[in-house]
Amino acid sequence: MRITRKDFLRLSGLGLLGVAGRMAVRGVAKASASSAGSNATKRWGMVIDLQKCCRENGCDRCIKACNTAHNIPQFPDRAHEVKWVWNQPFETVFPLVQTDYARRAYAGQPIPVMCNHCASPPCVRVCPTQATWKREEDGIVMMDWHRCIGCRYCMAACPYGSRSFNWQDPRPAIAALNPDFPTRTKGVVEKCNFCEERLARGLGPACVEACQEKALIFGDFADSDSEPRRLLRSRFALQRKPELGTSPSIYYLV
Repeated sequence: MRITRKDFLRLSGLGLLGVAGRMAVRGVAKASASSAGSNATKRWGMVIDLQKCCRENGCDRCIKACNTAHNIPQFPDRAHEVKWVWNQPFETVFPLVQTDYARRAYAGQPIPVMCNHCASPPCVRVCPTQATWKREEDGIVMMDWHRCIGCRYCMAACPYGSRSFNWQDPRPAIAALNPDFPTRTKGVVEKCNFCEERLARGLGPACVEACQEKALIFGDFADSDSEPRRLLRSRFALQRKPELGTSPSIYYLV
């Protein structure tokens, strides 16, 4: 049977309409699923009280607790450093703060930083394998190290520098192995996970429990009666780079 040019164009048009229809149905289904999942039961977040945090200069209990709990390697070469929680100077963390009081009060002070578990995480959008994703039920930005291919797109997309890459096998650099948490391998990215494995057991994050000054307050931002929400109503707080629209889940009280 001979097919004319007119018949070919008509059949091609019908095929394209079919493809477009399937894509539209998938788009609606995806949007509906996203809309249904957006009603998260929780949104875990943290408030860091800098007045309490800066009382003891040089304190790093929260960092050590995180390192121990999550088998974070300690490489002597800083170029290979892996970090989940670490300190940075106030001026580096908040370069655009215009409040003179905050600048004078905290100038040069080390400020704890970590993954911000953003409500709109750019790292998730760029990951080609979905090795990093945001949990709908509580807002935690997760990592699947088995799916990570080491492309480091997420590191480039994160505006906070909150991710580390394993340039070497991390396991020989772990001081004391915690058998309750998995180790990683060379060639994968890792970051803070808000101690989701502890939350599943009804415990708080390791860094929060280690802070003797009670400067780190963890809770559910979706609960208006939670301690973090109460503190945010009564104190002035800063977020890192709020102008980027990522909506970090870490707030700093000044």
